[in-house]
Amino acid sequence: MSSEEYPFALCLTHDVDRPTKTYQAISGALGALGRGSPLRAGYHLRTLAANGDADPYWQFDRILDLETDLGVRSAFYFLDEPSLLRDAPESLASPRRWIEHAGRYDPTTGEIADVIRRLDDGGWEVGLHGSYGSPDDPTRLAAEKRALESVLGHEVSGIRQHHLRLDPATWRHHAGLGFDYDASLGLTDDVGFAYGYRTQEPLSGFQVFPLTAMEIAFPDPGDSYPAAIAACERLLGEAEREGAVFTALWHPRLFSEREFPGYSRLYRHLVERALEMGAWVGTPRAYLEEQPLGPLGGAGRATDSA
Repeated sequence: MSSEEYPFALCLTHDVDRPTKTYQAISGALGALGRGSPLRAGYHLRTLAANGDADPYWQFDRILDLETDLGVRSAFYFLDEPSLLRDAPESLASPRRWIEHAGRYDPTTGEIADVIRRLDDGGWEVGLHGSYGSPDDPTRLAAEKRALESVLGHEVSGIRQHHLRLDPATWRHHAGLGFDYDASLGLTDDVGFAYGYRTQEPLSGFQVFPLTAMEIAFPDPGDSYPAAIAACERLLGEAEREGAVFTALWHPRLFSEREFPGYSRLYRHLVERALEMGAWVGTPRAYLEEQPLGPLGGAGRATDSA
């Protein structure tokens, strides 16, 4: 198809922060008890013993089934947060690093490595979710990239930094390590095209996909699904008018209807409506390969984040 046949593009992405529910079960139970809900507290505590498909955060099959049903593919960015005791003992005094360490996983072993290979074999994109301390640490980034590539057996082209953290030199580090693009530029508390309607090229041959919408920045669909739908429709209409690249982020755990009601339904609506509107829908890597909207352009505002 020619570029004129696509009014806009929708790039689908998922950050795999915590594929299983661990310490969140305790905090959830305490919160439920504080609200006078012992049954809900009991539910959270039971999830501590859950594993595999029974774990409410392990939503890979649900996402793959949903996207296969819609005929689309997305990108999954996997996190390799360092072990404080083994890899980053200098961070033991940092409360923030302890929080990041809690619930960490090793993407090179076990079920998660199997999922990574399954995604890759099925046409989904696998990228790196740079760890909390990596934006200004190219040595750490290089180790994380090598570890993920050891599972895949080939290079990865995309990255998004954890918590969207960027340092003035982050993009230079990314480009120097062989990444083709970054998807970290964006907001966590609002949706919209704050950084422009197309990808940006801060370095020759290296592209940046501004984040248009993270799911938690929408009105909570569990509280007011019509408000969430209205925000979604507004963004899709703006994307169509501007010929934009709309990049969406949905964390896998939010596909759990029991834990986060409405978010999976909202995601399906977003994709279905984009397809109905004639949009190109796929992964950032596929967008760079196919150029469905024609030559890359940069309509974004200036930023000193990198």
